[in-house]
Amino acid sequence: MSVPAEEVALVSGLTHEGEGVVRGGKTVFVAGALPGERIRLRRTRRHRQHDDGELLEVLEASPARVAPRCAHFGVCGGCVLQHLEPAAQLAAKEAELRVALERVGQVAPRRWLEPLAGPVWAYRRRARLGAKFVFRKERVVVGFRERAAPYVADLSRCEVLAAPAGELLAPLGALLTRLGVREHVPQIEVAVADNATALVLRVLSEPPAADLKLLAEFAATHRVRLYLQPAGLDSVRPLAGGEGAAPLSYALPAFGLTLEFLPTDFIQVNGAVNARLVSRAVELLELTPAARVLDLYCGLGNFTLALARRAGAAVGVEGEAGLIERARGNAERNGLANVAFHVANLAVEPAPAAPWLSGAYSHVLLDPPRTGARAVLASLARLAPARVLYISCHPGSLARDLMVLVHEHGFTLEAAGVVDMFAHTAHVESLALLSGP
Repeated sequence: MSVPAEEVALVSGLTHEGEGVVRGGKTVFVAGALPGERIRLRRTRRHRQHDDGELLEVLEASPARVAPRCAHFGVCGGCVLQHLEPAAQLAAKEAELRVALERVGQVAPRRWLEPLAGPVWAYRRRARLGAKFVFRKERVVVGFRERAAPYVADLSRCEVLAAPAGELLAPLGALLTRLGVREHVPQIEVAVADNATALVLRVLSEPPAADLKLLAEFAATHRVRLYLQPAGLDSVRPLAGGEGAAPLSYALPAFGLTLEFLPTDFIQVNGAVNARLVSRAVELLELTPAARVLDLYCGLGNFTLALARRAGAAVGVEGEAGLIERARGNAERNGLANVAFHVANLAVEPAPAAPWLSGAYSHVLLDPPRTGARAVLASLARLAPARVLYISCHPGSLARDLMVLVHEHGFTLEAAGVVDMFAHTAHVESLALLSGP
């Protein structure tokens, strides 16, 4: 088979996955290439709508190109934009949001918000790592998945994981290699709280006593908490001796709040950016003591409790009963009596008689998963709130939902902007503020 010919081309943009886009003829996606660059490439795989290409050489580099800090960049799939300076990353994400709103949502905000940013290194406090015993290496490798393959990337450290987790990948690999169950630990959940670091080991067979001793020694040496997960989330248990430890927690100092959570609970990945996002949410909603706020997809109460600090009353709704139980506990520990929580499946259209829909709401905040909030939009519109703040982790679903709220229900898109929750990745977090009809 002949080797595909090399090509010289100009990169015109980035894909949603952070690859360079080369147009002219059949479009090519080239990992590692940046907009404005002149590159040498070779097509490696053909698809119906586009080809994949290999970057052979950067002939004229973008002024925004920087040297990646991570030694594993290009192999590890955890980050795809470390070669692009952070300010340019934010600009690219804002451009992606603009295009989504215009083309999918057919909407444009009256104003664009300044990007909300924070630390871009050692920021990631939640992660799911893969672990794999590799026979030819005779050891366990720990890391994120490789960028272009289903394998676990062999990482020695991670530049974006919060301390001390970022420095523990090689020690974790060495520990797992010594275990008798080394071939039966496929995954490690990382949760870095303000008061402790938790590592949850998914174990497919029960570790023997010798393994438990090694795990306990590792936990003591590195001052982390280890948990074992032999089955579903309900099976997670602390390593023997860790049962009486204080719950994991993080603070929102601007509101005098401390929230407790379990090591497998969802929390926003970037703690510093989350604190700023909560403050911006409260600011944009313009709450007063007369306000009654509804927080949909509320989780542990990350936004709900801060809203309750400024409003007359707040109601949080979430589909997972365990999260609602912990949200209620967080409200009680923080002395908030003006907040209530309900369990409801928000993936389906709520019944008109749902208890959380009773009464009037002046403000609504929603923070749905990547699939968006389609099922609750009609109910939200019937509530006729004065202001709605939509926090999104996917520009496409945000644009689709905004199209419904604006064009079908008469809301006005007042403002929109990006949030740099996942620096160096192609993930786009954003927010949109709407006023009622």
